[in-house]
Amino acid sequence: MRSFIFPCVMVCILLAGCGSALSPELTSTADTNLTFALLRAEPDAHNGKTVILGGVIAELRNLKIGTEIEIVQKDLDFWGRPRRTDRTGGRFLVRHRAYLDAMIYSPGREITVGGTVSSAEREMPVITAKEMRLWDRSRPAAGDPSWIDPLSDRAVR
Repeated sequence: MRSFIFPCVMVCILLAGCGSALSPELTSTADTNLTFALLRAEPDAHNGKTVILGGVIAELRNLKIGTEIEIVQKDLDFWGRPRRTDRTGGRFLVRHRAYLDAMIYSPGREITVGGTVSSAEREMPVITAKEMRLWDRSRPAAGDPSWIDPLSDRAVR
């Protein structure tokens, strides 16, 4: 019985480590006590702190020196994925040093960002991205009913 418990415990530890959205290095340096409400209220007071935020992409703008993403903030679940809810604390901006394709980082996609608080613009906190995780588009579960519109012209080519 003892020989069975040790491998099970090791597998659980390994699986728990694989669940995070961002790297362990970034996750360990992030300020977990800094909520989005505090950040939005006083962004300059938290300048330079590392945070992990997430939400849904609202808009993407490619600039001369990188990309700016406007994100509708959502709370994160245990794995760091934005929760599917209508609740939001507002919006924030993410600056990324590289060019990002607007077809891939399109509005409506879920994203988790780890980075440094820079400032505030247009009453939104600005985060300079260190790491980002773009989540897969959600697919309906096998048990969810899918409704087909009888008037749709999908069969017409």
